[in-house]
Amino acid sequence: MKILVACEESQAVTIELRALGHEAYSCDVIPCSGNHPEWHIQQDVLPLINGYCVFRTCDGRAHAIMQKWDMLIAFPPCTYLTAASAVRVFNSDHSIKDPERYQKGIEAAAFFRAFLNADCPRIAIENPVMMKCFDLPPYTQKIEPFMFGAPWRKRTCLWLINLPELHPTNIVEPKGLWVGSTCANRDPSIYTRYELTSIRDSKRRAKTFPGIARAMAVQWAGNMEGTYV
Repeated sequence: MKILVACEESQAVTIELRALGHEAYSCDVIPCSGNHPEWHIQQDVLPLINGYCVFRTCDGRAHAIMQKWDMLIAFPPCTYLTAASAVRVFNSDHSIKDPERYQKGIEAAAFFRAFLNADCPRIAIENPVMMKCFDLPPYTQKIEPFMFGAPWRKRTCLWLINLPELHPTNIVEPKGLWVGSTCANRDPSIYTRYELTSIRDSKRRAKTFPGIARAMAVQWAGNMEGTYV
């Protein structure tokens, strides 16, 4: 299959799809950190999402996709959409505290909808729980890294179109939160159950865990012979 993995600089999912024999490309406005520039497109992804496009990968090679993509997997930025940031946007009476941040949220929501509305038969979009004010559709499924072999809690939502929900592959005991909460109103008793970790680097915070990347590739694409392993 020909698969576009949008907003993915790590190439975690792209590498897993390539290992199964698919023609997959990562795309982001920043260089890739997955060490495969020959599979990475560094540009705005929106002109590419409907297929029928020409582009260059970071090794300088030109490519042409003369069809719709068979699958679109997207990881759009969540900074201005996540429910965890609501305290920065709204006052306690629900009035807007930061109009500039709220406007950026509106723009991020429009970017998210572009993937939902792409002309592609199979679509998956990943993001955390979102603020309701941006009126985005409900997610299809919630997953956690500890369901796929990584001992962390990091609630992640999936919006799926013509794709099955992911099945856990290796459930392990979570030992903490991948990103520690900084909310002063959080019940401190919660902290007694898990060893929390605070990760402030944006790339590490947003990483796709290897087990989840592998599950996405295997369960949604299978190998080139159509076998789902």
